[in-house]
Amino acid sequence: MPHSFDWVCKDVVKKLQGKDLKPVKRLSDAMKFRQFEILQTDPQSMFWKSEDTPVGYSLLQILEQNCPVPEPEVSAPIPLKHTVSRKLKANTGVNAIAEGSVSAEFVQSCGYDIEVQCTSIPDSKLEGLQNRKLLDREPSFVKNCRMGRKELYVVTEAFEVTKGTVLEDSSSVELSGKVGIPYQIAKGQAQGQWQRERTDSVPILKGAVVAYKKKQLVIENNTCAILLSANAKKKTFLGFLPRLQSSFAASAEMGRLLRKINYISPIGRIEEPFHLDFKHLQNEVFWKTRELSMLSKDVQDVMFSSLLPVISDREILYDLINMLELDQLGHMDGPGGVILDVLQQDSRPPWIDLKNLTLYLLQALTVLSDTQLSLLVQSMEKRLLLQQQELVKSILQPNFKYPWNIPFTLQPQLLGQLHGEGLAITYELLKECGLKTELNNPRSTWDLEAKMPLSALYGSLSFLQQLVES
Repeated sequence: MPHSFDWVCKDVVKKLQGKDLKPVKRLSDAMKFRQFEILQTDPQSMFWKSEDTPVGYSLLQILEQNCPVPEPEVSAPIPLKHTVSRKLKANTGVNAIAEGSVSAEFVQSCGYDIEVQCTSIPDSKLEGLQNRKLLDREPSFVKNCRMGRKELYVVTEAFEVTKGTVLEDSSSVELSGKVGIPYQIAKGQAQGQWQRERTDSVPILKGAVVAYKKKQLVIENNTCAILLSANAKKKTFLGFLPRLQSSFAASAEMGRLLRKINYISPIGRIEEPFHLDFKHLQNEVFWKTRELSMLSKDVQDVMFSSLLPVISDREILYDLINMLELDQLGHMDGPGGVILDVLQQDSRPPWIDLKNLTLYLLQALTVLSDTQLSLLVQSMEKRLLLQQQELVKSILQPNFKYPWNIPFTLQPQLLGQLHGEGLAITYELLKECGLKTELNNPRSTWDLEAKMPLSALYGSLSFLQQLVES
């Protein structure tokens, strides 16, 4: 459905233009992003974001019951509407069987008409919840997040639908005309009409959240605080070392990496902190794929074949991410279930964390658009991944440090490895990242907005290529 719930939420965020406002990704989660709901993130990379996953608890459920609950502020209803109607007519000569003429008409109508209101807790009222004690017996998800060094957030602002509504997408195709019948069948002409209509609808219930804001939780000494300033950098669980620290030497190295210092060169260039340059992205991807290569060929083959349908269906993709991030390696139907079964096998080397490897790829895939996911499946089937990986690398490596638009040229020798449909697929993948590309034109322009999707594409291509090579 072109105007899906995900698309509507993204469009609503654009219309509202609220700072730090995020769209809800799935209709099935729309009731889980309401006021005070707790979210967790489990980022596997420094170069792209992970999705916010509702843990199924409200902040008020984990705090001692004697604390007063601040009254939310509710805005006036905000009507939002978006309608698209398209009609295309064409007359086409028909030569496939015999001479004739066909008239074609395509009509599509889709959009949304909703009313939302904002429920928010201003910072002044959040002060009343600061440094409140947790329940004596903390929920299991808190313990799991503490052990997994995950970050927790609380929803402080939510845009809820005030009236139930239905998203509708209808289209019709009508063909009519006259076609000559070949001599071998019967001499003469036939005239007829063919029509196909399709209507999709998705109900959105009252109270569904389409957009939200969050603030980070900090848990220390059995108390919980809400980080009111986004500039204050803290971990949810204080006193834990980052995931990559395994020795004193690694600790010292990580300390150096975490010093985010912007260096201004004599010519005025503002460079990325050196721990976020392309070399570190390349190293991160290299070690992930190397770890993946240590799995048996059978496991890699199963992962590759199961990922094809997962990438083709964003709903399955998000369901699988949710189960992995919440450490729910239970039953799941379809290809996601096959991947969960592989994760629970004990035949792999003990030092390989296949769950986090899988999450690394899945989180990278969520950064890509639906169009890119579809193109990625085609690339997997046509074995284009290696050529695309090298091309994306050739774009990122020289341009990664530039925070402004700058012209560049795609390398002709890399483009020469792609032909016909493969070249068209690759150009579209780059275009969907935010680069200005035209087929058969190697010149383009670097855009800072393209950096994260290009990085995620580079990681996805590298990961999938390793599975192809197994």
